[in-house]
Amino acid sequence: MTNQNFSAEEYRQKIEKAKDFLKERVKEVPRIMMILGTGLSGVAEEMEKELVIPYEEIPHFPQATVESHQGRLLVGQLAGKRIAAFQGRFHYYEGYSTREVTFPVRVMALLGTRLLIISNAAGGLNLSYQPGDIMLIADHINLIPENPLRGPNIEDWGPRFPDLSEAYSRRWRRLLKEVSGDISYLREGVYVAVPGPSLETPAETRFLRLIGADAVGMSTVPEVIVAKHAGLEVLGLSVIANVNDPDNFKPILLEEIIAHAQKAGGRLLALIKKFLEHLPEDW
Repeated sequence: MTNQNFSAEEYRQKIEKAKDFLKERVKEVPRIMMILGTGLSGVAEEMEKELVIPYEEIPHFPQATVESHQGRLLVGQLAGKRIAAFQGRFHYYEGYSTREVTFPVRVMALLGTRLLIISNAAGGLNLSYQPGDIMLIADHINLIPENPLRGPNIEDWGPRFPDLSEAYSRRWRRLLKEVSGDISYLREGVYVAVPGPSLETPAETRFLRLIGADAVGMSTVPEVIVAKHAGLEVLGLSVIANVNDPDNFKPILLEEIIAHAQKAGGRLLALIKKFLEHLPEDW
């Protein structure tokens, strides 16, 4: 694990070194990046890969420590579009700072990427949801107690106070809903990010529903904040892995969450491919 207490200038230098490393190897940087959270692992199998770079080869890159997350950058084609896919993400609960969690987004933004597609596995808070549903993220609530923009702002990376009135692109949400057709398992709602790694108590679940969240997870929001700071558009999707009623609470078993998320992975991959197929060439 890298040192989390580096200064803003040290952080800039680390980002620049990783950027220069990738610029030498990726001759044409894709405009689309994906962070392959739970549910999008099938992207790695379906991509026509031009380049595979293990995270440990990229200077100063964090390493994925979660067993279900591999650590590779894949560059290639999916559904006719060139993408850079990060297979394996980093979490605040692993001990990383949110600046480290968002390292890939910052590097790719400086290389010229313009769209972030990000997925996660989440617990359903909206009682109309079912395990296996896909939630298109319309907005978020951030309860992770560290903002990746905290500290001195690097002005050429983005504004001191970035606007998050449209954190998740309205036009790309509209496109995904249009191309998905009339499918019962696509929902749209608010995602709340919590620090983890402990799962929610019944009282916490009740509180999260009360503040307006439809699904809860332990990732995604730091990356979205940095993406918006850097001027990227974002499309976010949650695989609903379980649903718990705080008034009829059942034990939350991680193995079951992963199993449900993997079963829904085919649905999520199909949605993403349809979206990419209909993404205008001149966007």
